[in-house]
Amino acid sequence: MMEQLKNEITDINYTGEQETKLMKRNTAIEMSSPEIACSNDSELSHPWWHNFKYAFTGLLFGIIFVKAEIISWFRIQEMFRLQSFHMYGIIGSAIIVGAISVWIIKKFKIKTIYGEPISFAKKSFHKGQIYGGLLFGLGWAVTGACPGPLFAQIGNGATVIAVTLLSAIAGTWVYGKFKDQLPH
Repeated sequence: MMEQLKNEITDINYTGEQETKLMKRNTAIEMSSPEIACSNDSELSHPWWHNFKYAFTGLLFGIIFVKAEIISWFRIQEMFRLQSFHMYGIIGSAIIVGAISVWIIKKFKIKTIYGEPISFAKKSFHKGQIYGGLLFGLGWAVTGACPGPLFAQIGNGATVIAVTLLSAIAGTWVYGKFKDQLPH
């Protein structure tokens, strides 16, 4: 659809008000386009076995989750009952490390290991984020799992978490189906 609009602009000679209307329409379509929500502008192509580095990183991430007790339902309940600092310390440490990393990337214009520039898109605040955050927190408190550790919990033997995984997938589908009617 985006390509069709670009062709319309180049094929037809618009003037004045017509051009303004077309640009507004084009911008509205671009902003609601799924490609805008998550874009990977990389033009590089790699062999299939390059994906093993991601599998290894995920496996390492899961082991760290298990060893740090991030996947523990009891630790998560302690956090929501304000009985322990453990999870708040881990989350706070991750926020600090992430903020410093983003600052360093921006400050020194660091590129990917393949030499591509790293860019950060501006995101605006919407009231729907409050509703989504409340639903996310409620689901996290009830199930004892957020999306990050779901696979680590299943891999650690808590197979009942598969219900939570399927619920998360269903919730994602429902959001995708009704996102145009939701407050953004």
